[in-house]
Amino acid sequence: MAKARIYRPAKTAMQSGTARTKAWRLEFEREGGKSIDPLMGWTGSSDMTGQVRLTFDTQEEAEAYAKRVGLDVEVRAPHTRRRIIKTYADNFK
Repeated sequence: MAKARIYRPAKTAMQSGTARTKAWRLEFEREGGKSIDPLMGWTGSSDMTGQVRLTFDTQEEAEAYAKRVGLDVEVRAPHTRRRIIKTYADNFK
């Protein structure tokens, strides 16, 4: 049985907004390790599911898909942002 994880991606350090953080993502776990090509020295893998990322609007849709396909899933809870609202004058207190 293939393993997968369902999570909601966090915003990157380069983002100031919350774009692309509202959808849920399903990613497959890697089955085997990566190998090094002896001729060129490139790293590669024969596991193609490591390249697959599926996006869903809700967590329930992602879990229903995983159940329908027969995946063993791990659901990670999203982190909530702690937002402190300050005024410009607070910088000089």
